[in-house]
Amino acid sequence: MSKPQGNTISLVSTSSCCRPQKLARLRQMTTVTDYTDRFVGVLALQGDYEAHQAQLNRLNVRNVLVRQPVDMQSIDSLIIPGGETTTMSILLDRFDMRTPLEAFGRTHPVYGTCAGMIMLSKNIEDNISGVKPLGLMDIDVVRMGYGRQVHSFENGLKATLDKGEVSLTATFIRAPRITRAGDGVTVLATYDNHPVLVRQGNLLAGSFHTELEDDTTVLEYFLNDFRVTTTN
Repeated sequence: MSKPQGNTISLVSTSSCCRPQKLARLRQMTTVTDYTDRFVGVLALQGDYEAHQAQLNRLNVRNVLVRQPVDMQSIDSLIIPGGETTTMSILLDRFDMRTPLEAFGRTHPVYGTCAGMIMLSKNIEDNISGVKPLGLMDIDVVRMGYGRQVHSFENGLKATLDKGEVSLTATFIRAPRITRAGDGVTVLATYDNHPVLVRQGNLLAGSFHTELEDDTTVLEYFLNDFRVTTTN
């Protein structure tokens, strides 16, 4: 597998995968859905966290950007965005976020997209960059399993969520491919015979981006169906 592009250690507001015109449109849209009981953190060390925050704002969900452990004190769930996993892994250690995230993910809802899925995984195959995943979800992944940035694509998917089968538009950008899913992992959607949206207890992970689209179906599924647990 080729080396991942880029390894700049900095706090970046958005990654190259985030489309400015779609992000602006999401900021302008409003909704009447009531999620006043939720307080969601978005990991904001690196990646396209602004797009996730824009979708949360669209749904009127109270949220905060998480950059240090103190930012996690009051949140009930967390989103780990897409981005560059080598940089993200280094920054987790630099800002002392790894241990708090591991502890949080054992009992609280966490949703990882693209790089977020990689960080949630148990094992990264052919991990030449030495990325250290959180090991919370019993899946193995290959980085950029659907091609590099130039091979990015959109595809329609069918996913089985809380209300049955739904149609989604999935954007694959340097997306990870799941090569193994443990017995406790539920496959919610597949592409090319591989799982691309999975859940395990309080954890949700997707190979693709949905935060770049107007559709908030997956985010609403996360908000409605994933709650704090007491199981370690």
